Amino acid sequence: MANPINKKYFLIFFVTALVTVGITLLLINVFEKKQEAQLYPSVFKPVGDHETDPKVWGENFPYEYDTYLKTQTNEGPTYYGGSDNYQKLDKYPVLKTLFAGYPFSEDYREERGHYWAITDVKETKRVNDNTPNTCISCKSSQVLVDVEKMGTEAFYKAMFKDVGAHYDKGIGCLDCHNPKTMELRVSRPGFIEAMQRRGIDVTKATREQMRSYVCGQCHVEYYFKGEGKYLTFPWDKGLSVDSIEAYYDEYGFKDWDHETSGAPMIKMQHPEFETWSTGIHAKSGVTCVDCHMPYERQGSVKVTNHWIKSPLRNINNACQTCHKWSEQELSNRVKTIQDRVYEQMMRSETAIVDAINAIKAAKDAGATDEQLKEARKLHRRAQLRWDFVAAENSMGFHSPQETLKTLGNAIDYARQSQLAAEKLIKSIAAK
Repeated sequence: MANPINKKYFLIFFVTALVTVGITLLLINVFEKKQEAQLYPSVFKPVGDHETDPKVWGENFPYEYDTYLKTQTNEGPTYYGGSDNYQKLDKYPVLKTLFAGYPFSEDYREERGHYWAITDVKETKRVNDNTPNTCISCKSSQVLVDVEKMGTEAFYKAMFKDVGAHYDKGIGCLDCHNPKTMELRVSRPGFIEAMQRRGIDVTKATREQMRSYVCGQCHVEYYFKGEGKYLTFPWDKGLSVDSIEAYYDEYGFKDWDHETSGAPMIKMQHPEFETWSTGIHAKSGVTCVDCHMPYERQGSVKVTNHWIKSPLRNINNACQTCHKWSEQELSNRVKTIQDRVYEQMMRSETAIVDAINAIKAAKDAGATDEQLKEARKLHRRAQLRWDFVAAENSMGFHSPQETLKTLGNAIDYARQSQLAAEKLIKSIAAK
């Protein structure tokens, strides 16, 4: 028979433990509330539907605003990227050959942080009086205001010199957040329309999906469709480089004719979203924000760092949350992947230049446009794939296997183009 005294002491101990746990949780809650009060005001000030100034949003979210301002900081280069606004044509003069006859052969600078988005567009030599306003679509929060006021088609049809050139603020809070609820939202028509054509309703996206969609609305490949220069994403057949090429071929699109080879060329933009979509991180549910804007602790409060930058600059929060190795080990793994991609990218550049020179030699030898059609088609296919990697801002890290496959195909197509042109030269010489 149980001792009633023992029961009594056990009951007292149990009640005391419950009270202690309750008091501890209460103290923790009070402490967290005090921490939150230090970070955020007790009364939130309303933000206007068209508020483009991040400073106004920052009155409610001071930590997020302070870290956003750091996007104007130049931290210098990473292994193959960074925020140093150097002229790529000086460092890689081969680009002048690859983009001969196109504005990228005149000015091609490394991009800086979001803070500088509008400034960098205004300063590039690629912009002139004939530049459509479409080019400013992802460079300023003011775009959302003018698209609503003017209508999407009219906004794209306007000239940059008349509209976008007068903007004074770059990418900000309004681009990614609903000003009423502060929830993440997709604001750019191009992304919404492209996803609709693929049967995806972005308004039904989960919060985790939104943490990549808000980035994917701008960090993508796109083109200006038709006379109205309507911003369009070539995703109707899929997000892979092969699917995008098939879309462009069916539509009969080209950005320019290569000055030397005469091939109808496409300039890839910055297909980060497409490349990431084929990688292990996307398949594992890791979003853009997880790596480029990771959570941080401010006291007991978990907040999102709005200093959008390379994870290599923040390995502790960006990588070690999931990968339990040292910072040096993780950095070395990134470098190994990027070094291998860079090596293959250089090989593909060499192969493409050889193809360009061979096509020129065949043309000089008397080959007709009809005879050069196959060699030019292969040049287009090779350079499109090389540029899909070169213009993408991860040096292949977003999807290493897919990237190396893409570069391997680029080399193959370039050598086929070279051989086709050299066969023409021999056949002409034999006559």
